[in-house]
Amino acid sequence: MTIARLTDAERSAALAALPDWTHEPSRDALVRRFVFADFVAAFAFMTAVALEAEKADHHPEWSNVYNRVTVLLTTHDAGGLSARDVALATRIDALAAKA
Repeated sequence: MTIARLTDAERSAALAALPDWTHEPSRDALVRRFVFADFVAAFAFMTAVALEAEKADHHPEWSNVYNRVTVLLTTHDAGGLSARDVALATRIDALAAKA
């Protein structure tokens, strides 16, 4: 299955719909930094995201330092952003809102 990379117009629309995410042009990726009350809250968020990512068969690149989690989404098979990244970013935003 070929995964299509977003067009410039699709990328612009996605960024407008995901205002807390930034575009990393060198990787053609979405990036967002989350801050939680403590390490346990950050890790609980990462666990929830991991379960969603596994269901979607689309896994983020991320890092965690104490209460901070940085998430980077890109689709390697597409050579940049795809609809899969937008869908996962939307789901991650919903999980963050519950955290």
